[in-house]
Amino acid sequence: MKRKDFLLKAGASVLMGPVALVACKSEETLSPTSNSSSSSSSSSSSSSTCKVGDTETDGPYPLYNKRDASITHADITEGKTGIPLNMMIAVKNVNANCTLLANARVDVWHCDKDGYYSGYTNTGYLGTQDNTAKTFCRGIANTDANGIAKFTTIYPGWYQGRVTHIHAQIYVNNVLKLTTQIAFPEEINTAVYNSDLYKAHGQNSTKNTTDSIIRDSLSNELASVKPNASGGYDLDHTIFIAV
Repeated sequence: MKRKDFLLKAGASVLMGPVALVACKSEETLSPTSNSSSSSSSSSSSSSTCKVGDTETDGPYPLYNKRDASITHADITEGKTGIPLNMMIAVKNVNANCTLLANARVDVWHCDKDGYYSGYTNTGYLGTQDNTAKTFCRGIANTDANGIAKFTTIYPGWYQGRVTHIHAQIYVNNVLKLTTQIAFPEEINTAVYNSDLYKAHGQNSTKNTTDSIIRDSLSNELASVKPNASGGYDLDHTIFIAV
């Protein structure tokens, strides 16, 4: 396991159809309940494909004071514009032969298409934005009977120094089990950032292989992202924890 501070990979084809939804960027001190609370270093299975995921920083925008019913919903776009992204996150328990885990709580957050985060005052390529009263691109959902948590959002943008990513935390019985991040295929990033909705910000010079956080954990943090018939993308990712 590891821990690091602030700073994704490749995929498929261009999709520029009708769009809808999100925004991202800023900075903050880390909550004392973040990585140190994670039990990700506690155990792993004998299988190389069944081990607890890497621990990552929760910062700089975890917004712990808004983790309540207001963001406990599947659609986390809250009116933000962007290319639609359907997220399916599976949670598996390495202490039970990596079986899917029902009723695990999954918290996710990411920036909008322009690299700004909700809940904070952000400075980015569009100047400074006060998003302290907003909660876009943040959500909480429990895994279903099949161990899957689902979210509807928009494809994240990027901000200086970091590759495209989504933050995720997994809780079981309100106990934090893992703080991690989710990376995107590089070719998908390129296609999205060439689209009409995103091209004003341009391409991200930071890549999965050069990102200070993602680069040494890409093998288990890279999601499967594929275009869908609706003009958006479907993201599938599995997160391994120890319960």
